[in-house]
Formats: sequence, C-alpha cells, structure tokens
Amino acid sequence: MSLPSIDTAVTYPDGDLTSTGVVVHLEPLADGRTAVLLDRTAFHPVDPVWPDQPADGGELVSGDRSYPVVDAVVGATDGSVLHVGDAPVRTGTEGWAFVVCHLVDDATGLAEGTPVAVRVGAARREALSAGHTACHLASLALNEALADLWTKEISVDGRGNPNFDQLAIVSSRILEGGSVDEYRIGKSLRKKGFAAAELAPRLDEVTARASELLAGWVATGGAVSIVREASGLGDRRRWRAELPEGAVEIPCGGTHLHSLGELARVTVRLDLAEAEGALGLTMHTTAEPA
Repeated sequence: MSLPSIDTAVTYPDGDLTSTGVVVHLEPLADGRTAVLLDRTAFHPVDPVWPDQPADGGELVSGDRSYPVVDAVVGATDGSVLHVGDAPVRTGTEGWAFVVCHLVDDATGLAEGTPVAVRVGAARREALSAGHTACHLASLALNEALADLWTKEISVDGRGNPNFDQLAIVSSRILEGGSVDEYRIGKSLRKKGFAAAELAPRLDEVTARASELLAGWVATGGAVSIVREASGLGDRRRWRAELPEGAVEIPCGGTHLHSLGELARVTVRLDLAEAEGALGLTMHTTAEPA
C-alpha cells in the first residue's frame, strides 16, 4: 500500500473532539496491532521527540463498527518506509510526511479510501488540556520568580524574564489536571549566571511569588489559543495566552483550554534535591477546573 506524501491534517489544535477523514494507509506492526493513517484527524498523538503530553483516548468509527484506539503516536515517512513512533528526523523536515498513527488491535474492515469518523474522549482531553495550559503558565511564573537570581544577561521568555524553564528543563510530563517538570541546575547554568546557592534558602519565597502570579493570571480569565501557520501535523504551532501585561506565546504541539476562566486555580510545589553533582528542581503543578 502506498505511503502518504503530505502531513496528516490535524484539527485538535482548535479543540475538536470529532472529525471525519479517509484511510490513506494501513501499517501492520510487529506486535499485532495496526497503525491506521487518515488524511485528517482530531486525535492528538504522543510525540516521541518530546513526549510530554500523552495521546488522546477514543475510537475510529466506520459504518456500524467501532475501532478503539489503544494508542496514537507521531509517525514519519520519506515515501519508502513508515517510522512509527521513532522518526529518524525532526518534525517538519523537508521531504518527509509527518502523520498521526492511530494504533488499533484489529483493523478488519478498513482499507485505503474507507471513510472514518474520529471520536475523542472528552474528559481525558479536557483534563490533559488543563494540565498543559497550567504547565505553560507555571513555567512563566517560575521564570519571573527566579529572575533576580540571575547575575548575567541571558535569553528571555515571552514576558522578558530570564528563561530558566527553557535553559534548565530536563523533562516535562503533562498529567490529567497538572504537570511535573524536572530541571537540572549544574555547572553550565551556574556559568551562565544562575546563583544556584541562593535557591534553597529562598525556595519558599520563590514558590510564594510564582503562586501569586498564577492566582492573578487565572483571575483574569484571559483567552487561550493555538496559533498555527497551517493545518499539517509537522507545521509549527504556538500556545498563546492573553495575560494582564500582554499576550505571550510559547512553541507547543499539544492541546489546551480556550480560556483561563476554565480554571479555578493553578498551584505549584517546588522540590529541591541533589542529583548527580547538580541540583535537581522539580515543579509539581496542579490545575483545578472552574
């Protein structure tokens, strides 16, 4: 069967929970599952390059038959082979098509050209979107709360604060209703001007400042959206939030709420520990729905 030459058109950045499309490729996998590729989908897949947000849950429907999606991952093809969840190139690389692989246990009845309806589980999507929106807000709040611990000029975030989050992050996990972000503060960050020795005695102060900022932002109920150049999976997308000081944007491929008014509050907890000759800072973010 032929492989697609263009990216899957994705509608989840707009918040869609349903979509219709046609099967463009079926790829049998070694574990017995089948990767179903559609020309268009509302299903959010996990990206193996930065697997912060898990895949949506839901199903594909064709006629009177339902195909539960057991997982969804980003795939990539140069026209000769389909890489499912392990693309050898970065998303957006020219000459490659980036696709959503809907993994199903049994694809009997599906074929290229089959019309398919996509149905995404609303509760999981909403909880993950709340967690992802809160994660971005918390990163901005943390950057500002840590701003006066920098002694040198450094790259800044969309609000003009030193971008600790971007420079120190090791991993980010989006949860249903929250997130966990891990940062490493080692020699490199110290050389760039971060006063690591001052962090421990000021951790409560930093937490309080971040919490204060988050409370103020959530209270405004500002609009949240995804800005994108085109509809393809590999096209760049940016999270945008209207904050009191002005709009701020962060590159992002996940799903989000439409408004900060959908949140009752966002809280953070910061944990600091020694980790292999460096400091490890973990930020636990919780998003409570309105």
